Amino acid sequence: MTKNKMIAMLIITLTFSIFISYNIFFRNNELEALSKYGSRGDEVIQIQTKLKRWGYYKGSIDGIYGSQTQSAVRYFQSKNGLTVDGIAGKNTLAAMGIYSSSSSGQAGSGSTNSNDLNLLTRLVYGEARGEPYSGQVAVAAVVLNRVKSSSFPNSVAGVIYQSGAFTAVSDGQINMTPNSTAKKAAQDALNGWDPSYGAIYYFNPNTATNKWIWSRPLTVTIGKHRFCK
Repeated sequence: MTKNKMIAMLIITLTFSIFISYNIFFRNNELEALSKYGSRGDEVIQIQTKLKRWGYYKGSIDGIYGSQTQSAVRYFQSKNGLTVDGIAGKNTLAAMGIYSSSSSGQAGSGSTNSNDLNLLTRLVYGEARGEPYSGQVAVAAVVLNRVKSSSFPNSVAGVIYQSGAFTAVSDGQINMTPNSTAKKAAQDALNGWDPSYGAIYYFNPNTATNKWIWSRPLTVTIGKHRFCK
């Protein structure tokens, strides 16, 4: 083999290696991409839309991850026990109910259902541990009833993390480790059991300070909670 052919083959080999490395690097980055300051696109629109609906974001929904979006993400993170870095990474996106579009079909659905169950379990434990079992299921059912209602966000994460909606989120109890009873109650609600009879609110009459909540039509009382529409 002549010297020129050896140099030509070496150049081709190096070029091919660079091409492969480039594609692996950027494809992996694309799959693991984080929405952060300077990002643009549909995911940023989803983030802005959800945070604006929940009262964390006051800016325009323009798909540009600027300083206002970053501040809103930090505010959301601080209120919900997440790492406060202003970056919408995997955990922050999951808390918002936003899942990777790279997940396809059944796998994506399973991931969503798993996240919904885990989040609902933590809410039940934070809000209703110690309550009768049917009362724990009813708390989970209220979340699901809100998801179905046009007056509330249309996802489990959206309902739970709506600003000021649940005490357990506001005071951080949602981040406690739940027990198996809370998980079973959440699963029963997801399977269709609704001991609240369609309620979209509940409150403890011994601690409630909001007079408006007393005006809501009562559906049932279970343990310390009054459930209403």
